[in-house]
Amino acid sequence: MTGTEPRDNVLTRAVRILEVFDADHRSLPVAAVARRAGLPTPTTYRLVGELVELGLLEKGSDRQVRVGLRMWELASRSSETVGLRDLAMPFMDDLHAAVRQHTQLAVLEGDEALYLERKSARGAEVVNITRTASRLPAHACSSGLVLLAHASAGVQERVLAGSLRRMTPLTVTDPAELRRLLAETRYRGYSVVRGWVHEEAAGVAVPIWGADGEVAAALSVIIPNEDGRAAAVIPALLTTAHGIGRALAAGSRSPTPLAR
Repeated sequence: MTGTEPRDNVLTRAVRILEVFDADHRSLPVAAVARRAGLPTPTTYRLVGELVELGLLEKGSDRQVRVGLRMWELASRSSETVGLRDLAMPFMDDLHAAVRQHTQLAVLEGDEALYLERKSARGAEVVNITRTASRLPAHACSSGLVLLAHASAGVQERVLAGSLRRMTPLTVTDPAELRRLLAETRYRGYSVVRGWVHEEAAGVAVPIWGADGEVAAALSVIIPNEDGRAAAVIPALLTTAHGIGRALAAGSRSPTPLAR
């Protein structure tokens, strides 16, 4: 870092570099990192070098860079979502075995549903484009609708006033219709969206209630976009979400260890 470059500017640029890596771009040449981050190439080379020294990025023998183990270590150490994922995994395993379709766990992050875990089904009948640590617009998927339905009015209005991306011709992007669907989701206790993310797929999601009485996450299943398929998985989803919620509540009642 140079003494003349603002500290917050450097940090922002470093985050932009880290954000270019996703499920479809796990490793990239530095020049490609610069293009995707919208940064000058010399600046990117310098910051990538510093991030590699810190272990936040790694450089392979192919000269491409990727997210480093140090980043995973730091995230695993402190994030509450890691504990939620670990607690939910045994329940998700049972659900996955019962429905034999893709199952997912998501939280609301900004205006998007962030997927903490996705369990793929080898014999699943439909495509699922999400991956662990991937995101979808909250207004455009079943998990996002559940999470938005139980978010504050301020969060809902911010999302509905924003850019509502259409992922397929079936994606609902009309704010008035989305408000109706959010109210319906709160009333029914689950959401079903058909063809919004992939025209041949439907998403069915339910809320996971935390110990504080707020929705902590959404649990979803991706199934073929066919009549009658959603009704078959909703009971299993609700039962699994209830089990995860009870486990969250039990964890919150665990006694705090005495200081030594």
